[in-house]
Amino acid sequence: MSVLNIKQLRSETLGTEHVNHLNNAGASLVPNPVHQKILEHLELERTVGGYEAAENCFGEIQNSYRAIGRLIGSQPHNIAITENATGSFLQALSSINFSANDAILTSSNDYASNQIMYLSLVERLGVRLFRVEDDPDGSIDLHSLENLLRRLNPKLVAISHIPTSSGMVQPVKDIGALCRRYESLYLVDACQSVGQMPIDVKEIQCDFLSSTGRKFLRGPRGIGFLFVSDRAVDLGLKPLFPDLRGADWIMENLYQPAPDASRFENWEFPFSLVLGLGTAANYAQKLGIEEIRQRAWGLAAKTRSLLSELKGVRLLDQGTQRSAIVTIDLEGKDVPVICDSLQKLGINTSVCTRNSAVIDFDNRKIDSALRISPHYFNTETEIEDLVSALVSLLNHS
Repeated sequence: MSVLNIKQLRSETLGTEHVNHLNNAGASLVPNPVHQKILEHLELERTVGGYEAAENCFGEIQNSYRAIGRLIGSQPHNIAITENATGSFLQALSSINFSANDAILTSSNDYASNQIMYLSLVERLGVRLFRVEDDPDGSIDLHSLENLLRRLNPKLVAISHIPTSSGMVQPVKDIGALCRRYESLYLVDACQSVGQMPIDVKEIQCDFLSSTGRKFLRGPRGIGFLFVSDRAVDLGLKPLFPDLRGADWIMENLYQPAPDASRFENWEFPFSLVLGLGTAANYAQKLGIEEIRQRAWGLAAKTRSLLSELKGVRLLDQGTQRSAIVTIDLEGKDVPVICDSLQKLGINTSVCTRNSAVIDFDNRKIDSALRISPHYFNTETEIEDLVSALVSLLNHS
């Protein structure tokens, strides 16, 4: 395990006094500095006014962009603040001028909202959607991807770094190298990876990367961000519906997009959450992203090891590299009921339903799975308590 001071980190996390929180892939527990920063700005807003508070904190708001940029190896001008990861993904997708028969390449494990957006483009514009074959381990088959890139010349390759219903980590750097070789736009959904593992957009070579604040980054709900590469801006990519934050109305029938990633932003901002997001990014970097990864992934590995010994429990995670998301099938049991029973015992987990992973779950012939997602502030004892509670519930349900 890493050298993180777990006792101190738990003292900075109020929720650890009340719950065994193993739902960090849903929404993590916010640390005290993030909570305090949000309250501080809300207090300023009610004291001097919302617009005035934002003006007073202009420098601090800009520092939030810098913190997010540092977190993913980017410059602040490449960061757009959005309401969430899906909003970020949507803005990026809308900037691509698709025509009939253009090809989109994705995976069978991509996030459900992304899959729905692709299908909407198929329905509305006549684009063609192709899901790259998987390796035997469940991750993207790079040879299949290269064959499709060569044959189809796709307009876009879009990949979820870590699927919401699996601990698998997709090889986004290898995918990025292929996208550059074949000159395809590359969009990465990093909603589940930012905050639990190192991310460097230069190494990934993506044109866009979307993420949220509330998950492993431990920021507030209702805020996210989009990385926009200089290449994407130079290509003239801009969202389908910019507003006066992302563009200037310069003549009666002419508007001009902002010269950087802010063209993907909307005018209205919850600035308390922007400051909270920046604080969360700084908090994670102060601890060390690699140290966070080692701790969180180590706890997940312990979880898998203990669960693998239980009768009636089937581990679902695939991939050669596995993250801090653990998914299991409780053979013959009602997963939502088990999840609810765990919550009543003070143990937070979550349920992945078929609608969140249609292809994967249909292949496995399951309707739901229990998702367990520890983070660095969790303890080995909490993992053991979860397993003990599961044993009891499975024996009596």
